[in-house]
Amino acid sequence: MNQLNPEKVSVEFRGSVTPTAPFISRHYTLTHSDITADLFVTIGRSFAWDKVNPLLRDEVIGKWSTCNDSLAFQAFVQVDGPDGQSSAAMRDEIFRRELPLALEAIRYADHTFFSIHPVLDHSPIIIDFLSTDPRFQNRECWGTFSAYAP
Repeated sequence: MNQLNPEKVSVEFRGSVTPTAPFISRHYTLTHSDITADLFVTIGRSFAWDKVNPLLRDEVIGKWSTCNDSLAFQAFVQVDGPDGQSSAAMRDEIFRRELPLALEAIRYADHTFFSIHPVLDHSPIIIDFLSTDPRFQNRECWGTFSAYAP
């Protein structure tokens, strides 16, 4: 896993979302630049589809949700590439290698929110790996944000 460089993280809050509110309907879109290694986190009431490159689909999107009166962070990654399943194995490997850095960037980008809601550091992170190939279509628990805090 690469080490997070805070100078490489850009954060944008959209609409009525601020560093402290709202709690529910808080969506995260993380994209990056392969050239500069910069990470871009957009936090809004919906996913920032305008930031997503439809040809690459290498973003991480996530949101806070409730399940059985508990909070969880649910994130999604598109394992199938623009060429369908043929690159799924390679993309799955890349996502698994880079997800810790992505989760650390999301945690860093919204550090004020986490500081006023410390329970979020102990809520489960659920990752949905999306693929039409059943070998790569998975739902996994990736721990809690306390593991990704600075």
